[in-house]
Amino acid sequence: MNLKARYQVIWLAPIAAAVAAPAYAATYMTVSQAQQAMFAGQTLTAVPLTLSKQQIKDIEKGGNVRVREPQLKLWRASGGGWFYLDQVLGKHEFITYAVAINADGSVRSIEILDYRETYGSEIRNPKWRAQFEGKRAGAPLKLEGDIVNLSGATLSCRHIADGVRRLLHTHAIAVAR
Repeated sequence: MNLKARYQVIWLAPIAAAVAAPAYAATYMTVSQAQQAMFAGQTLTAVPLTLSKQQIKDIEKGGNVRVREPQLKLWRASGGGWFYLDQVLGKHEFITYAVAINADGSVRSIEILDYRETYGSEIRNPKWRAQFEGKRAGAPLKLEGDIVNLSGATLSCRHIADGVRRLLHTHAIAVAR
């Protein structure tokens, strides 16, 4: 093998290894399983809602977050709460999660439905998710502030916290009124 051919093999080997690296994805719950876990025994009714430009502007300003999609996936629970289905970007892939909001506008619980990243699935830990319970629109939901960061899952933690903050402001501005 001549020097040029050796150089090409050495240079291309890491690229081939990176391309061949296995993808990681895990589904932990379906939407209906999350709904039953979060609102056991209650009936949930889908509520179609598209945010107006003004609502988006108010949510972005109040929550210091970006609204990617004006269409919400939400359901009203027969007991008076709300179930939100959402996605945030982890490091490279989307994390699908659900937030249950009580009738008074506070977080009831959070569930991780799909996690597609190689690292950071520790956000499924019930103790970490419990930090959000009782939070309302206006809560900072900042890492190393009122939300503890998990080593190795920093981006997942940050983005879930941002997503919950966005949904709480969305609820206060567009749903609870």
